[in-house]
Amino acid sequence: MGNVIKKLMIGLVVGGALVGVTRALEFPVVFQMMFFAYAMLGAAVFMMLDAPALKPMSGIRALIVLIAFYLVLCTAFISGASMWPQYDPQDEKGKIDKILKPKRAATEQGKAEELIARAKAIDEQAKALAARLKALGLDEATKDQSVGGPGAPPATTGAATGDIMKLGEEQWQLQECYNCHKLKGEGGKKRGPELDNIGNLLTPDDIKQKILDPKSWMAEGFEKEYEKKKMPDKYKDLMEEKDVVALASWLSTFKNTSVNTPKPIKKK
Repeated sequence: MGNVIKKLMIGLVVGGALVGVTRALEFPVVFQMMFFAYAMLGAAVFMMLDAPALKPMSGIRALIVLIAFYLVLCTAFISGASMWPQYDPQDEKGKIDKILKPKRAATEQGKAEELIARAKAIDEQAKALAARLKALGLDEATKDQSVGGPGAPPATTGAATGDIMKLGEEQWQLQECYNCHKLKGEGGKKRGPELDNIGNLLTPDDIKQKILDPKSWMAEGFEKEYEKKKMPDKYKDLMEEKDVVALASWLSTFKNTSVNTPKPIKKK
């Protein structure tokens, strides 16, 4: 009897400890009760080890006892399960929405402000580039391209030089070319060459060919990157003709000889 009381006390202590821990972790009350029940069940199992062995049974009596045991066991499990909190998807969705709503609002506001700031920055850069082209006298050359010269955009667009340059810079940002190439001291992760002097090395048509078919040209010193196809072959599917022409025309205006842009090597 003393051994049974000892094991019962141990079960109560363990159960109380589990209840304390689950309460501190803010578990629902039903789960606290469940942990306590598990502790008491364990204590009961250990107490049963000291109980005298049952007399062997056979025949109808054994079958009746087995069925009764399963009925008691099923009743206990079903009753316990019915006490658990029921999962209601709509209720849970409402809770999640309530928690995430202020965070989503803050995130969306931040994204909108970031996009507006980027749009303003791109607009300012486009204006500066247009002024630079005008000062260099390159705006007339680009106008000649717009009516059928090499690298010309479709005649139906009727885009002015400033619009083409703006579209080209927008494509640089949109296609995230800065992830691999450095330009004006910004961007680049050494996957591709700096492009500040690319206008002195390639024509707009050559640049367009490189964009649409990355294997057509290889930058000197970037043999490994070329073989590993670091520049993806996807822009022919992602970009329209006018977008490729605009990006190529915009890049062709960069002729900064102080930057060591690698020599392009024709491969196709």
